[in-house]
Amino acid sequence: MFYYVLKYVVLGPLLRLFFRPVIKGMENIPADGGAIIAGNHLSFSDHFLMPAIIKRRVTFLAKAEYFTGPGVKGRLTAAFFRSIGQIPVDRSGKNAGQAAIREGLGVLGRGELLGIYPEGTRSHDGRLYKGKVGVAVMAIRAQVPVVPCAMVGTFEIQPPGKVVPRIKQVTIRFGEPLDFSRYAGLENEKAAIRAVTDEIMYAILGLSGQEYVDEYAAKVKAAEQEDGAGKFPKRRR
Repeated sequence: MFYYVLKYVVLGPLLRLFFRPVIKGMENIPADGGAIIAGNHLSFSDHFLMPAIIKRRVTFLAKAEYFTGPGVKGRLTAAFFRSIGQIPVDRSGKNAGQAAIREGLGVLGRGELLGIYPEGTRSHDGRLYKGKVGVAVMAIRAQVPVVPCAMVGTFEIQPPGKVVPRIKQVTIRFGEPLDFSRYAGLENEKAAIRAVTDEIMYAILGLSGQEYVDEYAAKVKAAEQEDGAGKFPKRRR
């Protein structure tokens, strides 16, 4: 109940008022049944803007850190994410990926929408990074369509480190659903899940117009921090 109050009465109207989102391709989201919404991830604001404009409920696999933060802020953040039905996923350890897939399949098995960011983390410089294959495993195993989504302008309103977002119009684009039924039974084949993941990322790229980097975002981010740059480079187009 709280999810719908927040979406339609409190947060949703405010987001629409302040950010005046331009929405394209909404008709590509299935009216019912399980489906994956796979998007780029440029800003903390993405967690709120995209679900707020979709008529159906969207459940995201959220990193466990959102539920374990210290102090008052941490408790409030955890309470908020729990109240809107987001699922905490521990991304550490060798079994983390399997845990995320298991939780995601549960959402899809109930005929619901699952939101996922294939990059695995927010882009620190506005570019689009290589996707992780969990999205492909879930799409093949659950036999559900994948709707690519591109958030455009959210990096500018709330880049990493900025707490209060700028008030500026954003665009949200949804592409045509991708059907991977031809890969049925191949969710354990590395070549197949890599091909599916790359097709999803290519569709997101076509919608977002970002510069693409064929490396994992977390790896690039860690390397730049290790180099002692002190800050991330400006966004490249």
